[in-house]
Amino acid sequence: MPDGARHSQHALLVALGALVLVAGLASSSVAGPLPLGLGSTRPWYILAMLYPLYAILLLICVYIARHYLFTLSRLHGRQRHPYLDIDTADWPEVTVLVPAHNEEPVIGEILTALLDADYPVGRLRVLPINDRSRDRTGEIIDEFARLHPGIVLPFHRRKGAPGKAAALKDAMVLVGTDIALVFDADYIPGRGLIKQLVAPFFDPEVGAVMGRVVPHNVGQNLLTRLLDLERSGGYQVDQQARMNLGLVVQYGGTVGGVRRRALESVGGWRVDTLAEDTDATFRLLRGGWKTVYQNRSECYEQVPSTWPQRMRQLMRWARGHNEALWAHGGPLWTCGRTSFRERLDGWLLLNVYLLSPILLLGWLLAMILWYLGETRPGLIVILIVTSYSALGNFAVFFEVSAASYLDGSRARVRLLPLTMLGFLVGLFAVSRETLAQLLWRRRGSHVLWHKTEHPHNLNGGEGE
Repeated sequence: MPDGARHSQHALLVALGALVLVAGLASSSVAGPLPLGLGSTRPWYILAMLYPLYAILLLICVYIARHYLFTLSRLHGRQRHPYLDIDTADWPEVTVLVPAHNEEPVIGEILTALLDADYPVGRLRVLPINDRSRDRTGEIIDEFARLHPGIVLPFHRRKGAPGKAAALKDAMVLVGTDIALVFDADYIPGRGLIKQLVAPFFDPEVGAVMGRVVPHNVGQNLLTRLLDLERSGGYQVDQQARMNLGLVVQYGGTVGGVRRRALESVGGWRVDTLAEDTDATFRLLRGGWKTVYQNRSECYEQVPSTWPQRMRQLMRWARGHNEALWAHGGPLWTCGRTSFRERLDGWLLLNVYLLSPILLLGWLLAMILWYLGETRPGLIVILIVTSYSALGNFAVFFEVSAASYLDGSRARVRLLPLTMLGFLVGLFAVSRETLAQLLWRRRGSHVLWHKTEHPHNLNGGEGE
């Protein structure tokens, strides 16, 4: 048996063992023997709370095992980088889309970086999308177009539905190449990134590709350092482990690309969702197309530097992700073009933001049971520990630790205890948005431009 396969099997066995261990501890410590007998002396209202609590603990244990599996696969499994060695080829023509709304402070930087890219002359076109900006974004784009005719092809969008997805949908009409890369305006691609992202498209089964996002304002404050840990765990471990195990790689929409033919075959960009990237991920999956992750294809972003920015970002992600859950959660299980493990992993991925209000419910049930006399040792402790191990935006404690090791930046491990702060902020921000969405918000309502505010952006970070 190959070493990689053996390591993957060992990782799976350890993960399953951890699941059984934690589930056993939970069932024995939370409330004694399971209340399955008809002769139970517990009142009905106690049982009515115990059963949901057991279900919540079981769900959390499933996510714990999942994260253990990802981390162990990344550390000990066979690493899949099937397109890494493609350096010399007959590179196809490619169009780079840069959606921009009030991006005066940063639009010039990304256009300069793209024009400096290592890609054959005449085969790269840059299509910046100025979507009704109220600052000098349009003027800066026009100046680049004047200096680089035939390469920079500006698209000034003055009408239509608001939002990034709507801007991309309108701009795709102008794309004459089969491969379209997409970068957010506040990202800075390296010289070799275009080739690295295009390389997987030589595989005719690939419908989308995603690179790694690395914050470049890490040293700004504590929040940016914590977000650097999160991004590291989410990409270095979580995404690469999905690639290793043949699971659902998520197209992020900020540093990646799509095959135009593949996207059009599943309906193109959806304009009624905040998470057009997650929606595209699952429509491509259900359509039989592969999404590829390139861990060494790094692009640099500016992460939120204030807690209000971070909370708005999390609430936006939660809302868009939940919209994808409503749209794809059921049809995914009946899709004949996916394997069972892809369906299971996809379903767990779609439900990740729904875990926050479920966890709050578990905490509430645990505390009520405690004060009603169910005072077995560990009732609340086990729920807190397992929830802390299960939640976080893709980068839980184990994944962050492994990512710090793999990145060779072990000094960051000293910040790990402080990730509890980010966890609590995320827990309540995501729960608030998810509950509001469940109670009264409709799909696609208030789809506007939402983006990270930049220090010199006088126009703010939100709006149409």
